[in-house]
Amino acid sequence: MSKILEQIHLWLEQMIITLGYTGIMVVMFLESLFPPIPSELLMPFAGSMASQGHFSFSGILLAGTAGSLLGALTLYYLGQYVGEPLIRTFIRRYGHYLLMAEHDLNRSLDFFERYSESIVFLGRFIPLVRSLISVPAGMNRMPLGRFVFFTALGSGLWNGLMSYIGVILGENWAELLIFVKQYEILVVATLVALILIFVLKRAPQFIAFQPKPEDTE
Repeated sequence: MSKILEQIHLWLEQMIITLGYTGIMVVMFLESLFPPIPSELLMPFAGSMASQGHFSFSGILLAGTAGSLLGALTLYYLGQYVGEPLIRTFIRRYGHYLLMAEHDLNRSLDFFERYSESIVFLGRFIPLVRSLISVPAGMNRMPLGRFVFFTALGSGLWNGLMSYIGVILGENWAELLIFVKQYEILVVATLVALILIFVLKRAPQFIAFQPKPEDTE
């Protein structure tokens, strides 16, 4: 799998070299839809090329943010298409297999509605989350204008930071790989820990509410 991702990464770098700003936009669009594609490396690569005079910093920032926004909007409308009723029906039928109940969905939607701007904005700085967060935003019918604003703001800041690091590092931009791997490991470990805590808390309740087998005697 790692070899496949490495090959994809090399292919995306070549796309940036060949298509220029359009390539950056397409790559960041794909990054929004396919989480294993790391913007933490692709935007620094574009930044390193800017330091060598191939691109302008403002150009790669605008292209990268436009691609991120287009990808986020695709998932936003997917969330609207799927919709809350379909998710609610699924949880009613199969939620017990996932240790989830309908009130969990209610709490999640309520929490998202109260803090949607912060969640969408901050989610752009977190691997995996930056791709997935657009779906509940669409499902919860977050106003499109606010979604676009906070997505563009968060994506712009993140892409700008990654690009600027690439400009500073120049041809040594790949040195960022060590930090990126540590950052991704930390995020994934945190998500796994939260899932385990959820399962450990819910499993006893789930078992307790299972119907007892009838006495056949």
